[in-house]
Amino acid sequence: MAELVYRPVIGFALTLFKAWDLKIDCKGSENIPRSGGAVLVSNHISYLDFVFDGLAALPQKRLVRFMAKESVFRHKISGPLMRGMKHIPVDREQGEAAYAHALDSLKSGEIVGVFPEATISQSFTLKSFKSGAARLAQEAGVPLIPMAVWGTQRLWTKGRPRNFGRNHIPITIRVGEAIEASKDKYAGAITRQLRERVQELLEAAQRAYPVRPKDADDTWWMPAHLGGTAPTPEQVRESETR
Repeated sequence: MAELVYRPVIGFALTLFKAWDLKIDCKGSENIPRSGGAVLVSNHISYLDFVFDGLAALPQKRLVRFMAKESVFRHKISGPLMRGMKHIPVDREQGEAAYAHALDSLKSGEIVGVFPEATISQSFTLKSFKSGAARLAQEAGVPLIPMAVWGTQRLWTKGRPRNFGRNHIPITIRVGEAIEASKDKYAGAITRQLRERVQELLEAAQRAYPVRPKDADDTWWMPAHLGGTAPTPEQVRESETR
């Protein structure tokens, strides 16, 4: 079926990234299969993560169908685009329909993108992973592809203004080797393995990142354990319970 929306959107995004002079460093795209279904699993630090996760699949000539919150599909601008790109709406109160939709996509040979943390991590560290990605891969009989992005939080993240100027921001993307989701293995064990691998890729992306905060006012995008002023996971949890 022709991709009447997805490919033009990709072209528009690439034009924007060139205008913003983003420095994109992507390694590991060869780990994304050229054919057949797979579950692409990423950390989540920005509203734009799905765009960069999708870019990582382009060298393999693959398009990723991301699972995203249903409200995005109701927006007058993003809604038609998300539907046209065949992304998958998720109603968190009734997730069964989204799960079935994703499963059908996987069985038909699509790559489905999942953020198992469910929401953006304001500490820029990994939150706990939900087991849905592992269960999808098990039921569909497809591999899990772990990946990590870093630097996207500097463009647009929760609680911060958008930064869409020509600021030469580096974006680092790392894609890992496939993890088999054996049906005779407990989904929780696969999820733990998956999270450990995403953590390793995240640390690799952070080590490869070519810049550090330029002054004390620019440390907000670095996690506390790396010397930044982003809230710790404990501080985030405390603020969410207030």
